[in-house]
Amino acid sequence: MSSRDAIEGLQPELLWRYFYEISQIPRCSKKEERITAYLEEQFRRLGLHYSRDKHNNLVARVPASRGRKGAPMVALQAHSDMVCEKNRGTAHDFDRDPIRLVRHGEWIGADGTTLGADNGIGVAAALAIASDPKVAHGPLEILITTDEETGLNGAKELSIKALKARYLLNLDTEEDGVFCIGCAGGVDTNGVFVVKTEPIEAEGRVALAVHISGLKGGHSGVDIHLGRANAIKLLARTLHELKPLKPRIASLQGGSKRNAIAREAEAVIVVGADQVKQVQARLAHCQEMFLSEFKTTDPDLCVSAEATPLPERVYTDRFAIRLLQLLLALPHGVVRMSADMEDLVETSTNLATVVQENGRLTVGTSQRSSVEPAKKHLAAAIAAGMKLAGAKVLHSDGYPGWQPNLNSHLLAIGRAAAERVLGRPPRVEAIHAGLECGLIGAKYPGMEMLSLGPTITGAHSPDERVHIPAVERFYRLLACILDDLSRPA
Repeated sequence: MSSRDAIEGLQPELLWRYFYEISQIPRCSKKEERITAYLEEQFRRLGLHYSRDKHNNLVARVPASRGRKGAPMVALQAHSDMVCEKNRGTAHDFDRDPIRLVRHGEWIGADGTTLGADNGIGVAAALAIASDPKVAHGPLEILITTDEETGLNGAKELSIKALKARYLLNLDTEEDGVFCIGCAGGVDTNGVFVVKTEPIEAEGRVALAVHISGLKGGHSGVDIHLGRANAIKLLARTLHELKPLKPRIASLQGGSKRNAIAREAEAVIVVGADQVKQVQARLAHCQEMFLSEFKTTDPDLCVSAEATPLPERVYTDRFAIRLLQLLLALPHGVVRMSADMEDLVETSTNLATVVQENGRLTVGTSQRSSVEPAKKHLAAAIAAGMKLAGAKVLHSDGYPGWQPNLNSHLLAIGRAAAERVLGRPPRVEAIHAGLECGLIGAKYPGMEMLSLGPTITGAHSPDERVHIPAVERFYRLLACILDDLSRPA
């Protein structure tokens, strides 16, 4: 079945057609040139006036439907980039290849890669609204930001003069029938080491690549409360279990994205040729031990090793000990649940990446909290541990949270629309993930905002999929909200 076949017959047809076209365009974060060009082409085709800033954020203005010109302006907002992750062994070039869509019953997924429904469905919905003569609305602005997944960077650079809207509908929530009215703020804390190495005596030695694989991973905001295993933490524990055999570490890496829970990690170690069976036995023990902890959340967890070419140099013992102790000590997961909103993670930290290149090794972490002092304190605590290990610490600029407003007119309109379209009241909540609403709201004080979307599971991992019936409900709900907001008084 081709990607086009996967969406054949799905409704709303306009939305799914746009999503298919978007999925055929490579659009990893920081590489949005082609998707930006596509969006400009669509705006021109629809006869819309639009602007693009130097960060490739796009704002298009959609005239009101007949009789709705006097309605307040509403912005539809989504982001054009996607997280690019693939399963080990999947042949896919994210700079060149289209996403291969696959339908499984009521779900659309991808063939071994992330799907990009986050946030391609939101972009497609905005384009469909602008194209659909059946949707009644007032004047609209379509705001498509860039580089959201690596730190909300497009929204950070958005001009305070870019929008005129009174209301904003963010199309980046991932659960059917849920309205998001608040989100956490976040900051990245990275520790940079100068890698210290020394030559290794080759005689009687072999090298093994130790792998942690088969983990679920997921979004470090949306999925952090699920208690899934972190591949970097498991690799550090595995190397600790091998310590009696005195392996020498030649390289260590893990994770791939700052906002994803690490699914895979690998270390190259050097041991005596006569120790290989002992290593394999300890790795088998590690796998058994880890599965006793994570068999429910990560049943396919695998600890393995394979022969690899013998490196010429390995970490010095001092550097290896400092790095390993840091990875063992760094926290990962939920730090505190909210005392104000049930089941809401207030504060968390994600041990996201270990990357070695050009003589430097960087340990990447991210902290999130809906309480700004808690976020700052946790980032400072992580930084303190990194400094004690000898790393230079770098913080990102971070981004603010979005404070809920339960009394907003937009929320009241949305509640009433949901009851008519869905036949039930929506669930109203704040989320632990970062949304661009925090940054946009800081630039436009007084703007009322609401975030909604269809059910998407496994975001930021190759397990990502979107629920087909939820997409149809999401589009009808979006159209109903726009209709209600624009009705003459």
